[in-house]
Amino acid sequence: MNLSLGIDFGTSGARGMVIDEEASYILAEVRYPFQDSAAAVTPKIWQEALFVLVEQIPEELRREIKAIAINGTSSTVLLVDAVGNPTDAPLLYNDARGSSVLEHLRSIAPPNHTVLSATSSLAKLLWMMQLPSFSEAKYFLHQADWLAFLLHGQLGISDYHNALKLGYDVEELKYPEWLELLEIPIQLPKVLTPGTPIAELRSEIADKFGLSRDCLVCAGTTDSIAAFLASGAKLPGEAVTSLGSTLVLKLLSRTRVEDARYGIYSHRLGDLWLTGGASNTGGAVLQKFFINAELESLSGEIDASIASELDYYPLLRVGDRFPINDPNLPPRLSPRPDNPVEFLHGLLESIARIEAQGYELLQIMGADKLIRVYTAGGGAANHTWTAIRARHLQVAVVASVYTEAAYGTALLAMGEGKRG
Repeated sequence: MNLSLGIDFGTSGARGMVIDEEASYILAEVRYPFQDSAAAVTPKIWQEALFVLVEQIPEELRREIKAIAINGTSSTVLLVDAVGNPTDAPLLYNDARGSSVLEHLRSIAPPNHTVLSATSSLAKLLWMMQLPSFSEAKYFLHQADWLAFLLHGQLGISDYHNALKLGYDVEELKYPEWLELLEIPIQLPKVLTPGTPIAELRSEIADKFGLSRDCLVCAGTTDSIAAFLASGAKLPGEAVTSLGSTLVLKLLSRTRVEDARYGIYSHRLGDLWLTGGASNTGGAVLQKFFINAELESLSGEIDASIASELDYYPLLRVGDRFPINDPNLPPRLSPRPDNPVEFLHGLLESIARIEAQGYELLQIMGADKLIRVYTAGGGAANHTWTAIRARHLQVAVVASVYTEAAYGTALLAMGEGKRG
């Protein structure tokens, strides 16, 4: 058997999925939940999660795995030394400390470029260059790059999905000349097409975990693109909304759309473009107020055909990225009714409204007309929310064929996702 393993590192934990060579069957699914949000910032926990996931896969399947790929959260980045050890704490996808370098970056990057966001990988790198520990750093890596390095042992390799917000030109497939003006003194990653084999497993890793020594580790992707690959969406105008901790929109388009003023960027996907953005609203806000059992029971009491009059902008902290790109945008969560059903209705309605505004903005900016929305992430199972969203979006809203980003990453490893 030629099995493929996809590993997904999200904000709430890590997951692994083993699929057969026809991608017809999921043969194993393993999970490593992070105990708290602080764990998501710790490379030590990432490393532990990676190897615990592999150990959880049945031994007889491990021997048959021929390819592995990993996805990570977009713009979660870290600096490492010459042997790959982190020199400081990573910066997570939503860390906006890069806002302090945006003025400098604007003087060099093209107007409205993807990197001109407080949370872009490049803004984070420029901020990190000011750290006392920066002198120890040799490589700048994304989360997925570093995790793959633990398996194949080669430092400084990324993919063009992760490298987009570092400034990599995904049309010309090279770093742009203006990047040199920033005088970055460390090694930027070599960038490969997602799914490209990088190297075989390190022999000591293969032997320790009972994996085949000729198992290939492939260039990875981001978590939201992995969810898109898993979804079944293929046509221009089809989109995937990931309702996880955050809200991520991806619309397949014949036209590339980029505008940092609105947090909009496009990933290359074969001959098409996956245009979209990510908002800090989403499931994490819901889980601040309700446990999962409450979300399920209270949702059942909501009449999805009637719009809530509550107008929220649900955020856990100040700042959003898309469709409003404003690091100072305040959360709006009042007035809060005494009835929890009404409060939840207002939250679900408001997140659906932000989703609809996002897709409307993408189309105004030139993306293909929205024809269908697939849904991935934990929120996909909430039928009340689905009905509310369909009312706002005015198109069919369906569950993704597969909802797990780990499945899309396994497709990438086996070559099915190489249109990426």
